[in-house]
Amino acid sequence: MTAGGLRSEICRDGAEFGRLGARWASLYARCSTATPFQSHSWLHSWWVSYGTPGALRVVLVRREDGELVAAAPLMRARGPLPVLTQLGGAITDFTDVLLDDACPQAAPALARALARAARGAVIDLREVRPGAAAERVFAGWRGPRRRLADSLCLELPAVPMDALLERIPSGKAQRVRAKLRKLDALGIDEHIVTGEEVPAALERLLKLHQLQWQGRGVTVEHTSDRFAQHLARAVRPMVECGDARVTEFRLAGDVVAADLTLMSPRLAGGYLYGADPVLRARKIDVATMLLRHGARETSASGRATLSMLRGTEPYKQHWRPETVPNQRLILAAGPGTAPLLWLRAGAANGRRWAARQTRERAWVGRAVSRLPGRTNGGGG
Repeated sequence: MTAGGLRSEICRDGAEFGRLGARWASLYARCSTATPFQSHSWLHSWWVSYGTPGALRVVLVRREDGELVAAAPLMRARGPLPVLTQLGGAITDFTDVLLDDACPQAAPALARALARAARGAVIDLREVRPGAAAERVFAGWRGPRRRLADSLCLELPAVPMDALLERIPSGKAQRVRAKLRKLDALGIDEHIVTGEEVPAALERLLKLHQLQWQGRGVTVEHTSDRFAQHLARAVRPMVECGDARVTEFRLAGDVVAADLTLMSPRLAGGYLYGADPVLRARKIDVATMLLRHGARETSASGRATLSMLRGTEPYKQHWRPETVPNQRLILAAGPGTAPLLWLRAGAANGRRWAARQTRERAWVGRAVSRLPGRTNGGGG
């Protein structure tokens, strides 16, 4: 389809998607809101590991010379309702479309292309970061649409560790400084991994991650072969072009911790780490060690934000981060698919309500168990 000097198409073939790497990378560099989760390396690798044959629907908008000015990495979702959703799945913290910052026609052209691509389906974009390019498509959407809340993320300013310590009470800051002095006395070395070292470093990271969470409820997907294969394909090119950094922490020559951080011009986010239980046994605060390293590297690079990505775990809250909610954008091409949109949105709201009730009941249960006269066994 051609309009206003731009033409749109749908890529349905995984091999063809793979060949888009160079043009995708050029568009990615011209989209200031993009995160590494929108890089071609991440998305194509994810499709190879997790995609369903026949489901790929990557919507592309090009100039007459073939240069991409917009892209929406989508697929047909499994389930009873006709839905187009983003590539990246549950292991991706931020999803988005790509729009060329210098092309004002890109957003409306992509919106028209998405409406044609839907063909009786709804488009459901999960985990959209505030300020993302997808908001421009949503703002100009002519059909039914809904904006829902999605996961919560925690963010800190990208400043050195001393400035982060000023965010917390003085007593806590003193305890953190003591932990940092202990780290320095122990002599843990930091090594930023080069591209050729990435495959072996990722193997070590995943082994350390499993050791760290052994017996404590590891995320099952992080132990799967397909996840390991996805990281092995995606991360090396991302490291080589500056979209990712792998750091190993060594004690007496042995790797005792490793961290994978994903980076865009605006933010850096700690994606996955692993630590040998020997550090916990020696009372080493691994989270503080990683935060100091991340704060130093992120602030030195001129980025504005150090993201802790999704999740509001208590150890993140110690630093008084800003809570930034992701969004869920649901789009229908016209009145005929509006009932599907309301059904999808209603189901999403119902699941969020049920999850909130479960969390509240768990909180009440913990509070009651702490009341005087109560025992963990609940008897008497």
